[in-house]
Amino acid sequence: MKVFAGNSNRHLADAICSYLNVPLGRASVRRFADQEIFVEIQENVRGEDVFVVQSTSFPANDHLMELLIMIDAFRRSSARRITAVLPYFGYARQDRKAGPRTPISAKLVANLITEAGADRVMTLDLHADQIQGFFDIPTDNLYAVPILARDVREHYDLKNVMVVSPDVGGVVRARSLAKRIGTQLAIVDKRRERAGESEVMNVIGDVSGKDCLLVDDIVDSGGTLCNAAEALLKNGATSVTAYITHGVLSGGAVARVSSSMLRELVITDSIQATTAVQSAPNIRVVSTAALLGEAINRTALEQSVSSLFD
Repeated sequence: MKVFAGNSNRHLADAICSYLNVPLGRASVRRFADQEIFVEIQENVRGEDVFVVQSTSFPANDHLMELLIMIDAFRRSSARRITAVLPYFGYARQDRKAGPRTPISAKLVANLITEAGADRVMTLDLHADQIQGFFDIPTDNLYAVPILARDVREHYDLKNVMVVSPDVGGVVRARSLAKRIGTQLAIVDKRRERAGESEVMNVIGDVSGKDCLLVDDIVDSGGTLCNAAEALLKNGATSVTAYITHGVLSGGAVARVSSSMLRELVITDSIQATTAVQSAPNIRVVSTAALLGEAINRTALEQSVSSLFD
C-alpha cells in the first residue's frame, strides 16, 4: 500500500499517513509556465495498491485535473490498483437536471475519474447518495456522523440538545446524527413568499430552551445557515451551533459566519482550511484522518468498510 497526494489537501494526507504509519509517497505535481499541470511519480509503484488523496475543492478545476493526471501517471507506471480518495467531491451539487438544457456535471466527473484509470473511489459525505451510482467502479461513501457525534458528546449535555436540519432535503442526514446521540429532531423550512423578497424561515418542532445543532453536508456562502440560526434563536433556542462536513466557505462566508448569531461552526478538514478560517473566532475544524485512514487500511486488507458505521 502506498498513499500519495496532490496539492489540494496535503495536511490531511500527512495526517492520514501518520495514522497508517506509512510515509507519504513521493510525487511532484507542478505547473509549466502556461499553468499546464505536470506530474512525476518519484518512486516505484509497480504492482502496488495506490491511494491518491485529493479533494476537488477550490480551485476545483485545477485540483480535478491534478487528480486525473496523477491517476493516469499511476496507471502508466503499472500500479496494481488505484483508489481515488476524495474527501470532498466537487461538482456533487450538479447531480441532476435542475432545469432544461443543463448538465449533470457530477456524472461527467465520475466518468472522467473512471476513464483516467481509477479502479475504485472513496468519498466522504456525498451531497447525494445516488452519486455512487454514477461510477461504474466500486465506490465507498464514508460518513462523518461518528466524528461529529463524538464531538457533540464532548462539548454538550445531550439532555438539552436538539438536532436541526437547515432544510427539508437534509432531514435524513440530521436524523442520522440525532439517532446516534439519542436526541430529538427539528426542521427549518425556508420559503420565498414573493419574487425579490427575502426567505421566510419556519421552524418545525419545539426548540425553546434547547442547544440546537444545525447539521448539513456543505456550507458555501453561509447565508442559509446564518438565517436558520437567527430563526431558531427567535423561536427560543438557547444557542445554535452548526456541524457541517465540508467547509467550502466561498466569498465572504467566513466574515458572514464570524458576525452571525452562530455560537460555533464546526467543520471537518475534508477541505484544507484557509488562513481566514483558521483565524475565525467561531469556526473550529475536526479531523477526519483516522476515519479515512482506517477506511484505506481496511480497503487494502480487503476488509469491511461499512462496519465502521455500525
